[in-house]
Amino acid sequence: MKAMQVISLTLLCALAANAQFLKFGKCPKPAVQANFDASRYVGKWYEIMKLPTAFQKGECGTATYSAKSPGVIGVLNRELLDDGTINSIVGSAKAKNPAEPAKLEVSFDDIPSPPGPYWVLSSDYEGHSLVYGCTDFGLFRMEFSWILSREPTLNEETVEMLHGILSSIGINPDKMVSTVHDETYCRPMEQ
Repeated sequence: MKAMQVISLTLLCALAANAQFLKFGKCPKPAVQANFDASRYVGKWYEIMKLPTAFQKGECGTATYSAKSPGVIGVLNRELLDDGTINSIVGSAKAKNPAEPAKLEVSFDDIPSPPGPYWVLSSDYEGHSLVYGCTDFGLFRMEFSWILSREPTLNEETVEMLHGILSSIGINPDKMVSTVHDETYCRPMEQ
């Protein structure tokens, strides 16, 4: 048991050193999108902003969701790295509880780890989506959040509305970083 505590503490220290999403306290339980309809959510989304993560290092981020099987959504995340290569990862998402369809769990094919929470807090399906995930680690929690859009840009009024939702659950939206979607820079993503 002692060895496990040392490993957990080491992991938490490493995460804290590499990212800004580790916080003291338990995960909040925010309200999610009412009557979430996964069939309307599928398609391509552009990452507009995110809380910094240790696993996303590129720009021009996109997430493409597809109907994989009943109750399962296929996931393809892509980003353009500084060296010009495209980093991508494939996975799937499904609701842990069908009565709460906006509370999805995502797992990735090449990552041997438990599924991570992907909660849709707000989406109009055609313009924006606000995603939140949080995992408890003892006295700490690890938070993730993304603002997505069907286009490479999102109007400021919508961003501010989504920031308000994040603020209401204790996330400082000033910690979010914008994702570059410059047409020329991101051109390799379209090939």
